[in-house]
Formats: sequence, structure tokens, C-alpha cells
Amino acid sequence: MSHEAGVIRTGVSSGGPAAPPPVTVASSSAGSDAELVDGGYFRSRAGVLKVAQMISLLIGFISINNSSWTDYSAYSFFQIVTMCDLVMILFFYIIHIFRVYRNLTCVSWPLAEFLHYLIGTILLLVASIIAAARSYNITGLVAGATFGFLATILCVISIWSSYKVSCITQSTSKYR
Repeated sequence: MSHEAGVIRTGVSSGGPAAPPPVTVASSSAGSDAELVDGGYFRSRAGVLKVAQMISLLIGFISINNSSWTDYSAYSFFQIVTMCDLVMILFFYIIHIFRVYRNLTCVSWPLAEFLHYLIGTILLLVASIIAAARSYNITGLVAGATFGFLATILCVISIWSSYKVSCITQSTSKYR
């Protein structure tokens, strides 16, 4: 039998009469199971981060695509990596918005997203380094590589927040 000290919350203050219990109102952004779209995800930190990643990848792709370049292998690799990353981020964004993860429980969605970000970030970093090294001070190529590095930083932030939410939270809640 455990005799650990715990906190008991009563709602009664020693300074006066008891305050009425707080009124809880269901927020429309939280969404219910009957709603098709999760409106709260649009404004969440993870949702905004995914949109920022997609925009920076798209700008990097367009910058490289509309520039004149001679090193076909380096920039085609950058284009392929940015488009694959963009499509996968859009895929996970749609998964979260339409709550597909609730219906397809056979897939570990946090693990799949974590692995996507891990592999995609490494490839994006390599592609951005190669694009920056072969840019020859052409403004479009430099801009594309810069937005590639920006997308890499945003992906690292997503990896950290994904790890922090899925692993650290679970490990600390185990001991409570």
C-alpha cells in the first residue's frame, strides 16, 4: 500500500465563500467525432508548422526550377527531395485534418510521421548543401538552397516536437 502525499483540490478558499464551479463549454475548435474536419488542427502549432514547411519547400522548388543551372544531377536531386517531402507533409497534414488516424489504427501514425521527418530531413539537408555548394552565386539557386535550409530547420523543429510529445510525455506519465 502506498502512502505518498498527494494534492487534494477542493475549490473552497480559506479567505471566503466557495466559488461556483467553473463552467465548461465545448469549444468548436476542439471538434467532436461527428465533424469531418478538425478545425483546431489548422490553428495548432503542428498544423502551422506543417504549412510553413510546405510553403518553404514550394518556394525552394520554384526558385530552383525557374533558374538557369548547369549541374543537372545536383538540382534535379534537390527538386525530387523537395517535392517528395512536400507531398509527404501534405499527406500527413490531410491525415490530421480529416482524422484518418482514428479509423486506421493498424498504423502507428506518430512513428510513421517521425520516421518520415527523420529521413526527409536528412535528405533535405544533403540536397540543400549540394544546391548551395553548386549555386555559383546565381540568385535563384541561392534562394532555393536558402529555402531548403529553412525547410530543414522547420523539419528539425517538427522532429523535436514529435519526439517530445510522443516519447518524453509517455515516459514521464508512466511514473505518475
